Amino acid sequence: MAVTRAVKQEELHDLESAFKSTDSAIVLDYKGLKVPEVTELRRQVRGAKATYKVVKNTLARRALKGTAFESLTEYFAGTTAVAYAGEDPVALAKVLTTFAKTTPALQIKAAVVQGRAIKAGEVTELASLPGKPELYAKLLFLLQAPMVQLVSVLNAVPRDLMSVLVQAEKKKSESQS
Repeated sequence: MAVTRAVKQEELHDLESAFKSTDSAIVLDYKGLKVPEVTELRRQVRGAKATYKVVKNTLARRALKGTAFESLTEYFAGTTAVAYAGEDPVALAKVLTTFAKTTPALQIKAAVVQGRAIKAGEVTELASLPGKPELYAKLLFLLQAPMVQLVSVLNAVPRDLMSVLVQAEKKKSESQS
């Protein structure tokens, strides 16, 4: 099947809209990955609510113009794929770095995370950060702690008052006996 100009235009449009709809993307070299490995990688990336796409370098470089990802232009050479982060770039970074450890053929070239260009090594550091669910859990714990303490203080006042009254009643009854 010949790749027509219309197909290239459509692919360029898809890439442009993908770059405009996300604020984090990781550029990968997938040379040497076998089909089952690529299939597994795609499945894991989907699990992180992200997208993995093999791209044509010339089209990708054109799609990058005027976006926050323009700094990645130099990395679109050789066998190139892009993983676009959904809501959580940390989850995507974890998936890719874990997969790259078990499958050395996958190489991370560079990334832009929330509009900031980072090197391949920094993607590994990003993967070591807690993800959004963990951060939300910590925040919720921090927000709940003062409320729990307030409730225990408020519960302590009547309990302590009752204790004082019981002690006073005891002393009163002991002194009368």
